[in-house]
Amino acid sequence: MPTFLHVGCGPLRKADTTPGFGAADWNEVRLDIDPDVKPDIVASTTDMSPVPDASMDGLYSSHNIEHLYPTEVPTALREFARVLKPDGFAVITCPDLQSVAAVVAQGKLLEPLYESSMGPISAIDILFGHRASLAKGNLFMAHRTGFTAQVLWQLLSENGFPSVIVRHRPSHFDLWAAASRAVVPDDRLRELARMHFPTPPSAKP
Repeated sequence: MPTFLHVGCGPLRKADTTPGFGAADWNEVRLDIDPDVKPDIVASTTDMSPVPDASMDGLYSSHNIEHLYPTEVPTALREFARVLKPDGFAVITCPDLQSVAAVVAQGKLLEPLYESSMGPISAIDILFGHRASLAKGNLFMAHRTGFTAQVLWQLLSENGFPSVIVRHRPSHFDLWAAASRAVVPDDRLRELARMHFPTPPSAKP
């Protein structure tokens, strides 16, 4: 059975990841910096040394890399690549600052944009971190950097993932990337997107 690393899992589990990873034929290993969520491995995204090299078939990281400083992002992405097998792949999602910036330019910084399991989400939450969580003292929720589709594609390409596809989900102002450790054909990337991305995403570089 192939295994995927659920990076920054928080309280979520396999069923909360992607349609592909949530399938019965995938085994989940949970990793988080917070021991209170009881992950299998306690580690940060910039130092996943408890995870052996080339040990994972897949990796899922949902809304983790925006919590890093810009200088830390390449380190985290190289760690993601390190733990994957040569034919492994990662699915990464994060806020899309380009679409959020368009909303802010319309003067809608505080207006709710969509409803999440944590309540209404506004542009200010996407830019700086979920305000309700921060108010409760969960400083892990602070955002320290951001990405556009082009920047995310470039960072992945430069840090261990030669084949990358990025899509934008307008309803949630986020980006979804599938990145392969090996050079693969475009149709393989499109298949990964079909299996793991929410629908309907719009095309981005």
